[in-house]
Amino acid sequence: MHPSVRQKSSPVSSKMGNRDSWHESLARAIRDPDVLIERLGLPRESLEPARRASQLFPLFVPESFLQRMEPGNLTDPLLMQVLPLDVENRTSPEAAIDAVGDTQSRRAPGLLHKYHGRALMIATGVCAVHCRYCFRRHYQYDLEPRRLDEWEPALEVLSRDESIQEVLLSGGDPLMLTDSRLTELIRRLDVIPHLKRLRIHSRMPIVLPNRVSQPLIDLLTESRLTPIMVVHANHPREIARDCEQSLRQLVRSGITTLNQSVLLRGINDNADTLTELSERLINVGVIPYYLHQLDLVQGATHFQVDESAGQSILAELRTRLPGYAVPQYVRELPGQPHKTPL
Repeated sequence: MHPSVRQKSSPVSSKMGNRDSWHESLARAIRDPDVLIERLGLPRESLEPARRASQLFPLFVPESFLQRMEPGNLTDPLLMQVLPLDVENRTSPEAAIDAVGDTQSRRAPGLLHKYHGRALMIATGVCAVHCRYCFRRHYQYDLEPRRLDEWEPALEVLSRDESIQEVLLSGGDPLMLTDSRLTELIRRLDVIPHLKRLRIHSRMPIVLPNRVSQPLIDLLTESRLTPIMVVHANHPREIARDCEQSLRQLVRSGITTLNQSVLLRGINDNADTLTELSERLINVGVIPYYLHQLDLVQGATHFQVDESAGQSILAELRTRLPGYAVPQYVRELPGQPHKTPL
């Protein structure tokens, strides 16, 4: 989600019920720290730090996500994920610009290949929310494809490598692409015979739920490739209202829907919160998939939780939840051929 990238999109006609189109919702998203702080009635002393930190990594919060926050509460767990802080401008010796080794795994413009049988496409550099802990907050999205013809080198690599059976669309957030752009890209993947599965990693069903529409469902389910949706929620209060509705729509369409979270200090670093998150996900049919140890990217180390604390939390989750509701606790290490279990 590169700060300088802006996406121009044409309106879509589909709506879910009487909700606005996702483009209209996106246009109303909050980009100004002054507006966020005024809307939530936050202390004025939080304004200058937010302005400074947003110069490095801009603020971006959709209205739907804002509506789930508690006014006046600086420690609201949803607000803490998006509010810029001065601490982001401090350099940490333990942190990196490329915390997960994306650069060394780049095989073509927009194409990363880290794990056997799977490859990842950076479908776009923009997101519907700017999470302050983002491990790609420094990624050079301006070097990646924007037009369909610029994807030719990556598609050629995928066509030649028959060991790759699954393609992941990531970013940024791939659902920031219009349905027509997604259709074009998926059609090109669909004709590569050894590809079997299409996985989409997106936060939009959580933070901008009206992105989930029947045309999107049709696009994903009509492809030859088996669709898998991986959403990203960190706290149980995210699974509410229109978000709950959109997740149910994904699940009931037959799309395998998984959730991945990041263990974040002060937000979800306790068994009670993560138990409730798993229960809310399971209640709408979404399977808790991964709980990630924080990727140590510059600007986000204040979210770090000790690994030993994370292991204790997971041990407690196993006593409270059925096995299918307990996420795998993992971290990503540069150069490793798989996620590392913790």
